[in-house]
Amino acid sequence: MSIQTITKSLIDAGIEPSEAKYEIKMLLEHFFNYTAEDSARGKELTSEQLETLQEKVALRIKDRTPIQYIIGEAWFMGEFFKVTPDVLIPRDETEILVRQAIDLIREHNLKTILDIGTGSGCIACTIAKNTEATVLGVDISSDALRVALDNVTKLKINNRAVFRKSDLFEKVREDEKFDIIVSNPPYIPFGTELDTEVQHEPKIALFADENGLQIYRKIIEKAPEYLTTGGYLMFEVGINEAAQIKSLMEENFYEIIVTKDLAGIDRTVVGRLKAR
Repeated sequence: MSIQTITKSLIDAGIEPSEAKYEIKMLLEHFFNYTAEDSARGKELTSEQLETLQEKVALRIKDRTPIQYIIGEAWFMGEFFKVTPDVLIPRDETEILVRQAIDLIREHNLKTILDIGTGSGCIACTIAKNTEATVLGVDISSDALRVALDNVTKLKINNRAVFRKSDLFEKVREDEKFDIIVSNPPYIPFGTELDTEVQHEPKIALFADENGLQIYRKIIEKAPEYLTTGGYLMFEVGINEAAQIKSLMEENFYEIIVTKDLAGIDRTVVGRLKAR
């Protein structure tokens, strides 16, 4: 048994070769602090370490448990965030939304941010860590909020990102106003067939009624009550949803911009609150 044969078992199970090698790298670094430099120097794992590696790979193969849940961490915008099956695994696409928020905060010296459906807290924490703004993250899941609190402690920004249990705006006070409301809400229509890996993620954070638009509509309807004058509403959106979300926003928002991801898919929708 060797690292190479264990990697081959992943490939044989249908994991794409480059992805299999990356996942083995993640396992080695997380569980054994074994790096590419160690490999280049010919350093070998002990038999016990190889057995542990094989056990983790067997779990990955058996039911396609995402590697991030196996190691309990996911990489997002330069940081490792704690993840459990109670939260979504951060995706590269979400970095587009977060970078847009950071750019707006820096450009306009914005101070108060609301992150709806915060999950692991990766959006809230990244914004707080990279700007001078303070962020309130809300989520309906107590389990998700516990993960978010662990992440904010890990990044040492406890006074900059705070969390509250709330079903959308339910526990947000009427006197609380925000320069930006940002959200990556559930947007997959019920009945959509998911990849096996995605099926391990929390359904409450994946699916929404109204063909995936329910949560967007609810946020869009209430957001004007909680935004400062000229404040921004920012969404990550699902495939083929951008035009409909833009249309929902047009009554109360202007300067609505849709941005594509690297695959050419409309991925974010950002608008600014009209004067009232």
